[in-house]
Amino acid sequence: MKIVIDENIPLAEDFFSAHGEIVRLPGRQMSAADVADADALLVRSVTPVNEALLAGSPVKFVGTCTIGMDHLDQRWLDHQSIAYTNAPGCNANSVVEYVYAALAHLNIDWRDKTVGIIGCGNVGGALHRALTAQGVSCRCYDPLLSIEQNPDLCELEDVLQCDIVSLHTPLTTVGPHPSRHLLAKEQLLQLAPGGVLLNCGRGAVIDNKALLQVMQNRNDLQVVLDVWEWEPNIDLQLLERVVLGSPHIAGYSFDGKLKGTAMIYEAFCQQFELAPSTRLADVVPAVADNQVPAPVGVDDWQALREVIATVYDIAADDQRLRQVASEAGAQGEALSQGFDRLRKNYPVRREFGNYQVTGLDKNTPLAETLAALGFTVK
Repeated sequence: MKIVIDENIPLAEDFFSAHGEIVRLPGRQMSAADVADADALLVRSVTPVNEALLAGSPVKFVGTCTIGMDHLDQRWLDHQSIAYTNAPGCNANSVVEYVYAALAHLNIDWRDKTVGIIGCGNVGGALHRALTAQGVSCRCYDPLLSIEQNPDLCELEDVLQCDIVSLHTPLTTVGPHPSRHLLAKEQLLQLAPGGVLLNCGRGAVIDNKALLQVMQNRNDLQVVLDVWEWEPNIDLQLLERVVLGSPHIAGYSFDGKLKGTAMIYEAFCQQFELAPSTRLADVVPAVADNQVPAPVGVDDWQALREVIATVYDIAADDQRLRQVASEAGAQGEALSQGFDRLRKNYPVRREFGNYQVTGLDKNTPLAETLAALGFTVK
């Protein structure tokens, strides 16, 4: 069996090598020739999987180690009887931690704000549960859910009036509720004065041209973009305007990617009726230096900011993207290659649950907040 795998999928050899020949390739550059004799294809969101890629190939299984499937032509795959699956929820916690890290870096205490969440599926739902567990007031927009499923559902216009608005919707262009350009100029102008807007879902859910126009006339907005319309060839003018920008890596925690690999591996074994030879618990490496001393001499909010920054320096993500943009000089091949290079060479980021905050009374409000974020308090 031949298995073609995106080069950015971690520990693929540990999971799949017992079942066939592994070929690693850059996801955005995969071609029909690469899969002409493959039995299985494992990708991430940068690889369009469609007739142009797979027609005439023997591929019988496609796994995407991501939550979204907008890069898969599901209708064509169904017509060809090619099995496919995604990894729902694998990186949800990673994205939630990205939101925390962004707000902490911007010195915006979410605990006393109203947070609007657009798209309450795997990721948005995880963010909603995490915030409400901390007593944070939330408003949610998701036309695919009912009030029984999420008691904080309301109209989009109400969500846009929140202090913080975070987008976590997949990209859809058909059906009764398409998400492409869900936030166009009309909606962006409704954002509350001094509001914070984050997009960690799909770039084209926000009309990026409209966003630039609005930001050119509204200096009060703080915008965080991890995803971009037309990526990897992102709008450099928009990058200059946002307070934090990153190359589609919110869900790129090492733990989240490993979960995605493991979930696809399970589906792969079921498809080909194979006995699994590897478990996630057997291959997840421990964090060698996982002790984080509790900050002293500062208030709880500043201590929380320092702990988060110690384990995840989100400012470094922003700096690396701006450095690539500066070196590229203008939109084009150099920028696209630099954007993808940042994703390929993204540093190992471990999730909060791997770390222990030491020297803190477990019964304090700070300890309770840290525990709610996933840290262990000793």
